[in-house]
Amino acid sequence: MTSKPISRYPVPEPSSWPDDIRARILEVQEKAGFVPNVFLTLAHRPDEFRAFFAYHDALMLKEGGLTKGEREMIVVATSAVNDCLYCVIAHGAILRIYEKNPLVADQVAMNHRKADITPRQRAMLDFALKVCTEAGRVEDADFSALRTHGFSDEDALDIAAITAFFGLSNRMANVMSMRPNDEFYLMGRVPKEPR
Repeated sequence: MTSKPISRYPVPEPSSWPDDIRARILEVQEKAGFVPNVFLTLAHRPDEFRAFFAYHDALMLKEGGLTKGEREMIVVATSAVNDCLYCVIAHGAILRIYEKNPLVADQVAMNHRKADITPRQRAMLDFALKVCTEAGRVEDADFSALRTHGFSDEDALDIAAITAFFGLSNRMANVMSMRPNDEFYLMGRVPKEPR
């Protein structure tokens, strides 16, 4: 377990959190059993906390052609390209849980083309990584490739939006030196102990 700071910026005391942010953090703590450091570090700027999580939820919790696991695959693959330790570790844990697969997050982070995923998911991540690294080169052929795997143009937009949003998140996490919680490292790898 580490005792290093979770951010290079101040982490506000719980007594200073606005009521809506306190409610959100307590809800997450109840569900997860701990508070992910992203909530604690972003509480430093309440307006940005609200905007960040509103867009996060709009992208990651919506209904559509992507599963929750596929959404997390996009985050892990693109965050690895962006060298974001926090997002690879935190979202890798969520991916392992959604997919019920202790190996998938490591595989996707290292090389999705060699990962034990479906051809559909591989095509999705090919598109996401193109958006991540060379969005100016996205063209009609990229949409056609997705369509052959059953993705709609709205799904393509979701893939792009998740990639873009986490590009912002990755950069902010790196600048802030946001540390992943120790709890994330084992989540989805070992059976959860009963409470």
